[in-house]
Amino acid sequence: MTTYGILLFDTAQELDFAGPWEVFTTSSRLRDDMDDVVLVAERSGPVRCSQGMRVLPDHTLDDHPPLDVVLVPGGSGAREVEPHNARLTGWLADTAAHASWTVGVCTGAFLLHAAGPARSRRVATHRQYEQALEERGDVTVVRDARYVVDGDLLTSQGVSAGIDCALWLVGRLHGRAHARAVRQALQYDPAPPYLADEPLAWSRQGP
Repeated sequence: MTTYGILLFDTAQELDFAGPWEVFTTSSRLRDDMDDVVLVAERSGPVRCSQGMRVLPDHTLDDHPPLDVVLVPGGSGAREVEPHNARLTGWLADTAAHASWTVGVCTGAFLLHAAGPARSRRVATHRQYEQALEERGDVTVVRDARYVVDGDLLTSQGVSAGIDCALWLVGRLHGRAHARAVRQALQYDPAPPYLADEPLAWSRQGP
């Protein structure tokens, strides 16, 4: 049994946690509901996320079950507010020390840096914030990697990259064939209709 805990806070980016939530819950369903996925927040009331979604956590920092995996999403709260929240960073440091895996999606790496688990580690984050994270010191930001594994720390680039790192993790925990079954169940096969800011791909394929 694996218990996944997803940390929530105000202005967390929705897809940062909703994507991995879908991966983890689908993984559990394919394993005959052997695993639990819970949402954890500092308080029991609704959390208002970056794009306005309101989410009700399952547990607070004080009453959640032991977590095998703790996942931290990004958003302005992860970059600007929660790194200064001593209660949250203290909880995160302690929880990560006892978990098998600590996961940061997007700028969740900033909060993991403030709490300690990302210090002296190799991490990925949203491409717009790579330099800002590097400037905080005692961290190596890996550019042009969709996700990065450093020991028991798994971090990804921005937003949709959290789905990729979550799929990697369920594959690591339960096998590659299982991860492929999860991907198939989600019909996750990215084929974007427009290239974003990848000039090499653009010049090769044309408009």
